[in-house]
Amino acid sequence: MFVRPATPADVPAVLPLVRALCDLHARQDPHRFQVRADVLDRYAAWLPERARDPRSVFLVGEAPATTPGGTPRVVAFLVGTIEPEIPIWWVPECGWIHDVWVEPDCRRQGLARTLVERAVEKFAALGVAQVRLDTAAFNESARAVFASAGFRPCVVEMIRTLRDPPPTPPDIP
Repeated sequence: MFVRPATPADVPAVLPLVRALCDLHARQDPHRFQVRADVLDRYAAWLPERARDPRSVFLVGEAPATTPGGTPRVVAFLVGTIEPEIPIWWVPECGWIHDVWVEPDCRRQGLARTLVERAVEKFAALGVAQVRLDTAAFNESARAVFASAGFRPCVVEMIRTLRDPPPTPPDIP
């Protein structure tokens, strides 16, 4: 496995991974994680910006080509940004890891941890004092990966659903 910075040309190969990540979350907790119908269009516009933004982290993990002279396959990605913090805290901004995905057939080989560690290295080089992320309550394996990379639990998000999500989420600009 090989981890490298993503380029805008990687976005088409990453979009199916985004879909898999969104589907996983929506299956586990649709009240919290149902996405809009145009989620892939939104990522298709957002990810190239992350690839070009020197203050973002967009990495891909590749599996070697299966045939001589073949093309490596994108099997993982991580995307993060530097986000402002509200002015009552001591850090004015923090690195934020938004998404991490490794294809099921490539898990348990250290790829997720490598992605996370590379992201942390880049955020450190950019001068941020903290890197944060959320994990879904059901995702114990993700928390184990993040803990192995030095993250610790900090807050617990709680939700109270006041109405069911619509069968098809509205497209809101």
